[in-house]
Amino acid sequence: MKKVTTSLAFLCALLMLVCCQNKKQVNDDRAMLDGHPAWIMQGNIYEVNLRQYTPEGTINAFAKHLDRLQKMGVQTIWFMPINPISKVDRKGSLGSYYAISDYTAFNPEYGTMDDFKKVVQAIHDRGMKVLIDWVPNHTGADHRWLQQHPDFFVKDASGKAAVAFDWADVRQLDFKNQVLQDSMVAAMQYWVKETDIDGFRCDVAWNVPANFWKKAIPKLKKMKNVFMLAEGDSTYLPKSGFDAVYPWHMFKMMEKIAKGTRPAFGLDSINKENETRYPKNTIQMYFTSNHDENSWNHADFGTFPNEVHAPFAVFTQTMQHSVPLIYSGQEEPILRAIKFFDKDPMVFKNYQREAFYTTLLHLRKNNSALSADAAFKKVIVGNEQSVYAYVRSKGNKKVLVILNLSAQEQTIAINDPSLHGKAHNTFQNKAVVITNKSWKLQPWGYELIEFN
Repeated sequence: MKKVTTSLAFLCALLMLVCCQNKKQVNDDRAMLDGHPAWIMQGNIYEVNLRQYTPEGTINAFAKHLDRLQKMGVQTIWFMPINPISKVDRKGSLGSYYAISDYTAFNPEYGTMDDFKKVVQAIHDRGMKVLIDWVPNHTGADHRWLQQHPDFFVKDASGKAAVAFDWADVRQLDFKNQVLQDSMVAAMQYWVKETDIDGFRCDVAWNVPANFWKKAIPKLKKMKNVFMLAEGDSTYLPKSGFDAVYPWHMFKMMEKIAKGTRPAFGLDSINKENETRYPKNTIQMYFTSNHDENSWNHADFGTFPNEVHAPFAVFTQTMQHSVPLIYSGQEEPILRAIKFFDKDPMVFKNYQREAFYTTLLHLRKNNSALSADAAFKKVIVGNEQSVYAYVRSKGNKKVLVILNLSAQEQTIAINDPSLHGKAHNTFQNKAVVITNKSWKLQPWGYELIEFN
């Protein structure tokens, strides 16, 4: 009985904080498209590894890159977890970003809460959006809930808070506890109310039950038209209210094609599976790298090395139902695994891929044919073993994407009369006339053709 009273008192206090501490009106764009915030449909996501982004590793040091990122065409900034990190059972010298010690505080290693609020405002002033990484499945090993609310945690055989999976630095939360659920919702609401963020990327969303997401997401969307991204590909996630999921099936197929163990048309099998796997309006966040893939699986420098990266990056930016992701440093590019538990700053100097990404991001922003809800039609323009081509279209806009997903030169011929005529070659930035005349496409080459 004492535990229940204490938990309810904690919950009431947190809800009071959410509702009363800050009365400011949030900047809320409630336009919807295909069931999602309209602002994300032709948008993109740029993941920020704040600890490693600069030598200082602070939010203010990162902010110096905002003008550059805006010019490149970045629309949505996703910050990896910005909460304080537990010290008990800490891995490495700095610990895992995902071992949270306090859900309603800003990590002092990165600056202050006021610093973060100012940077969010600076991002909004540039017409961009902000997501924060949220870790609901588990806490760090010294989170105050372990002492104040031990009933919030799954117990191991000895009666102690159980380790989550084999991650020794974190403890598994018990979502059968309704007070925990309400406390977690209140903590998420706090960040929307206090800092005016535009959504959440939810870590290990696939291990948190649907009944929690069905409770949390509507409450968050009632506050603001937030974008909800789930780390996971389970069917129940979009059915529980998430706007977007991870494209793990497609990503694994992309890796196999890059290695030459599957043909280009292997992408078709995943497209077909996705038609029945998800609700029709489900968005997938396509990528060639992210923090996990970089640190543990050598992406993109190992999985899509050298020139192999480019056609797959074009694919992620132009595929149906997609919102594309760029990970910190891919525009440089940073061609190494970035340490996860220790300081290991990136060095920005050459920006060798920046022009490439700028072209893609601005095309997506300005051409509705690449909206997440735009139509998709595969077309045959060469050897299907090696060449993958498709048309994205919406209204009077149309984009033809041609990808050579092989290490051999390929012959390309567009025999479909509906694709003949005046057009614009995106990467060559010149007017062209499309006929049935064939041409050669270099190994790992790509073409984007825009029609009006």
